[in-house]
Amino acid sequence: MRLKSLQEYPQIAIPFETLNGRVDFAHLFGRSGAVHVEIGSGKGTSLLAEAQSHPEINYFGIERANKYYRYAVDRMGRWGLNNVRLIRADAAELVEDYFPDASVSCFHIYFPDPWPKKRHYKRRFFCDENLAQLLRCLIPGGIINIATDHEDYFRQMSEVLGRIFEAGIMEWTDFIRPAGARDGEQVGANYERKYLKQGRKTYILAARKK
Repeated sequence: MRLKSLQEYPQIAIPFETLNGRVDFAHLFGRSGAVHVEIGSGKGTSLLAEAQSHPEINYFGIERANKYYRYAVDRMGRWGLNNVRLIRADAAELVEDYFPDASVSCFHIYFPDPWPKKRHYKRRFFCDENLAQLLRCLIPGGIINIATDHEDYFRQMSEVLGRIFEAGIMEWTDFIRPAGARDGEQVGANYERKYLKQGRKTYILAARKK
């Protein structure tokens, strides 16, 4: 990946330091409409396919790694997409401090870092505290769409969601298969394609806010 040849596309890239209080998504996209947020957008493979297939939806991608973030910005810009914005930030901090209540229709979380060592479990994004923030930001009927290749992390995710279900706040729903998924794929992300070649399974789950 040659970072020097990548374009910045300021109409797509949102500098974190320019944020001032809660994000106004309608102002950010220059229009109202449903907002979908992808946490950990990587090189933007899934995000690109979704944005192309659903031009009526506003897509907001969050990526922490600079090289992937810049690649994704360049990719969206070259395709001339107007319904995508990308930011380089820590997702947990961004959602908690800058996302408004009841502003997001769907959170897409695909192959988050599983932090497989037990002493690192506390670094996993999907936990009770972060789920509470996702719920705050979701509109009624909003969805969290999740995929992972890590069985233990999948179990943890299911347990975290299970506690919310017991409280009557969410319910299971069908996983929304992204537009870029090919035959035999659940998501169509770069990680999934690599894992499929290795014979690794993709675990999926989805929940809807009541």
